[in-house]
Amino acid sequence: MAKEKVKRKAAKANEKAPARKMVAQNKKARHDYTILDTYECGLVLMGTEVKSLRLGRASLVDGFVQIDRGEAWLHNIHVPEYVQGTWTNHSATRKRKLLMHRAEIDKLESKSQETGHTIVPLSLYFKDSRVKVEIALAKGKKEYDKRQTLREKQDTRETNRAISAARRRQGIA
Repeated sequence: MAKEKVKRKAAKANEKAPARKMVAQNKKARHDYTILDTYECGLVLMGTEVKSLRLGRASLVDGFVQIDRGEAWLHNIHVPEYVQGTWTNHSATRKRKLLMHRAEIDKLESKSQETGHTIVPLSLYFKDSRVKVEIALAKGKKEYDKRQTLREKQDTRETNRAISAARRRQGIA
């Protein structure tokens, strides 16, 4: 009886989980910056931009967020023109307004004023048929910090390989 309740709760949780379809990720941002805080925002888009994103075409590599007169704007993300669009097609690299709460914008503005801090987009995705962008307050890494993180990733990868190899040997022997 208790097992059935647990199964029903798990099924309901799976139904309520929002469907996420990833469009683009900015892996370079995670390499170049230390991520301090992340936010999920909506975007103000034109119809042809949404159609182009549904095809899975976008690039966040050179993107950044700028706060101007209390509004957050996303610059330099590349959403290519919709192939079947007409004269109403959008510009590929226009600035796009982010939909955020006032308190979040104020907090980001004050923290991004500090030396070495910036706001970068991390990912662009559909969440329940709405386009969302995950942005992050980030601090730039020095070259030696980048090398250090790569070295740490490589070390953890090697230890995981050694552990799995030892487990396989024990299972065979």
